[in-house]
Amino acid sequence: MNRSGIVFICIGSDRSTGDSFGPLVGTMLQENGWPNVIGTLEKPCDAHAIERAVQEIHKDAIVIAIDACLGKQASVGRFIVTEGPLQPGKAIGRRLPAIGQYSIAGVVNTNGPKAYWMLQTTSLYQVIQMAKEAVSAIHSAWSKQTDMQDKQNHHSQIPYV
Repeated sequence: MNRSGIVFICIGSDRSTGDSFGPLVGTMLQENGWPNVIGTLEKPCDAHAIERAVQEIHKDAIVIAIDACLGKQASVGRFIVTEGPLQPGKAIGRRLPAIGQYSIAGVVNTNGPKAYWMLQTTSLYQVIQMAKEAVSAIHSAWSKQTDMQDKQNHHSQIPYV
């Protein structure tokens, strides 16, 4: 699969530590050569920009949505990776459109009655480490996919005896 057919929508804001997970991942993906990244530290895809961003995506693109989320204490630092969209803003009571054919949610802190406060007081170190881990996993998965395609192409070029 060609990288140009994949669009990463990295949701969040650079103005909230916990919510910066998406823009951090977007910035790191862009720095690693991914051509279609919406949502970086320089130009975040926050609640106000999501609807516009969704409308600008080519209909044939594969969309991978990335966002921070809150969860149980035992899940902090882990990821929820699913086939299907994610619902941005759900933790803080926002109703935004579901996004993505695939989604990655990073559990940056515990859920509680004051979700907005939990995002604001999340450890920046934790969020940066999680962003690095997510980008590394994406890169690793892409490398494996490319290696498999190269092997298939190589085998198909070998003449049969």
